[in-house]
Amino acid sequence: MKNISYQSGMVIPGENKPSTNGVYFATEKEAWEAGKELMSRWFVPSDHTIVESDKAANYRFDFEAYKSTPIGD
Repeated sequence: MKNISYQSGMVIPGENKPSTNGVYFATEKEAWEAGKELMSRWFVPSDHTIVESDKAANYRFDFEAYKSTPIGD
């Protein structure tokens, strides 16, 4: 069975595709909220989007603390 995970993709003016990092979430909702949280701290991105991946999820989004947390912590 194929792994499906989601990343937050930062939309950077002048770039032709969203910028991502090595953070993968199990759900689109987690990736979306992580992108919103990241946008609140960065000034360069103009927007964010969701990018689907075949990598295993390695982070979860803690909705109470409103931050990304590595799985296993």
